[in-house]
Amino acid sequence: MTKEDQITSWFASQSNADADAFPIGIGDDMAQVRAGADGTVLITTDMLLDGAHFDLQQCSLEQAAQKAMAASLSDCAAMATVPVCAVAAVGLPEGFGEGELKELHAGLIAARRLYGCELIGGDITKWRHAQGRLAIAVTMLSRPSGYHPPVRRNGAKVGDIICVTGSLGGSIAGKHLDFTPRVDEALALTKAAKINAMMDITDGLSTDLNRICTQSKVGAVVWADCIPVSDAAVDQRGHGPPYGLDAALHDGEDFELLFTLSPQEFEKLPQLTTAPITKIGCVTNSGRMELKNPNGQIKLLTPRGFDHL
Repeated sequence: MTKEDQITSWFASQSNADADAFPIGIGDDMAQVRAGADGTVLITTDMLLDGAHFDLQQCSLEQAAQKAMAASLSDCAAMATVPVCAVAAVGLPEGFGEGELKELHAGLIAARRLYGCELIGGDITKWRHAQGRLAIAVTMLSRPSGYHPPVRRNGAKVGDIICVTGSLGGSIAGKHLDFTPRVDEALALTKAAKINAMMDITDGLSTDLNRICTQSKVGAVVWADCIPVSDAAVDQRGHGPPYGLDAALHDGEDFELLFTLSPQEFEKLPQLTTAPITKIGCVTNSGRMELKNPNGQIKLLTPRGFDHL
């Protein structure tokens, strides 16, 4: 368990939130709030920092802002909910003025145009010392789709098939700044089949699958030769597998969907032309994660993705 997961679990243990008023609390990609008799709304927030999540020496302000909005949209995809609106708060370095703010704004609205998610407000503040670097925080609201409840991390069942969309690894080569949140794909999947558990891959397959296993109280076997390794993962390392495989397991910021469902429901999944679905393993009752190599050897799979703390 990562340090982030440890402190998140502690936060959850300290919460006394009414489960009727807050059906989903700390620990998933979004929290759910009951909004009177008319229904519920889901909320997420993400803060991105210059030097950690992007580097303004290597990307534009518009790219950084677009990533911030897209990361929150990816949280909506993780639970198969429909984005509604967002607010953004920024901490500006010295020297930022109207021109830089307009560039940031352009990045924020570029991502939301694809999903009808309006930017409806926010906050601006500025560092008072030269060491201050850009920080962008996006808070987003979404709503349930109406045909499938928001998909949580804790619903994986023994016997489920484990799937991912797209390909994994090597995001630092550029994908982490230019990715498509899988909002449409998540809605298409959950309209066609019953998904038991799902999240987006942000901290690496090994770490995020461990979160599903931990919260669902199950284990998993991942088939090494089935993991879709991106071309960037192989090129970045300068080698083929197992170097590319290592990147696909642990790099993170893929922003692809990781989900589990029964074999029967798997047969109902649609063919996604935008992000092919790959079956990469199965859920077990072992209580641990394992990696099965092509030669049949099985070894322990340790979470080695990104740890925010």
